Amino acid sequence: MSTEELNTPGMQVPPELQNQVSITTLNRIYNWSRRNSLWPMMFGLACCAIEMICAAAARYDFARFGFEVMRPSPRQADVMIVSGTVTKKMIPQIVRLYNQMPEPKYVIAMGACASGGGPFKEGYNVVSGVDKFIPVDVYIPGCPPTPQALLNGMITLQKKVDNESLKEVRWYKKGASEPIPVPVLGPDLMDPRKFGLIKEESQKMLEQQQMPGTGPAAEEAPAV
Repeated sequence: MSTEELNTPGMQVPPELQNQVSITTLNRIYNWSRRNSLWPMMFGLACCAIEMICAAAARYDFARFGFEVMRPSPRQADVMIVSGTVTKKMIPQIVRLYNQMPEPKYVIAMGACASGGGPFKEGYNVVSGVDKFIPVDVYIPGCPPTPQALLNGMITLQKKVDNESLKEVRWYKKGASEPIPVPVLGPDLMDPRKFGLIKEESQKMLEQQQMPGTGPAAEEAPAV
């Protein structure tokens, strides 16, 4: 960011001091430091991960934009790039990794599969969008998106960081630091946040089956 972008509009600095003094706000200096040091987490899920690797390699080199270091540990990363198909077997691990990332943290859904299931939508083993379990900040369309598209998504995330206010960001709000319940993989994927609803619906079905004249036995009985 140049000195002109860092200075607060309307606060004029004398020409002789412009190379020595900057007048800015806490929001601007805070966001400026974060937008230029976003560290993605190093993991991939499917074919989109190949495009992510290309974006980090020499030809595109997203280090030019501040995404300098990809960290293998979630505790040292602040950007999760979900690159590929999110299966029901993988979503518990994704949620667990997200919970281990420190605030502030962001999520980029890279590609059609991570955004909404892609060509595998409604598949028996596929989650129709990672945003059903973790909050997503930027969606990148494509199957798979090109490295240029990923760079555009990263720049879009930087623009979002530029406009954030310390008074309104979610990680300073009450309850924001509470971890997301890890989904339970059984006969099917179950979200712990919906256990109450599942119990209520199951109880209704059980009561209907126990009522006289209802249930499978009543359906199979021949009419008189």
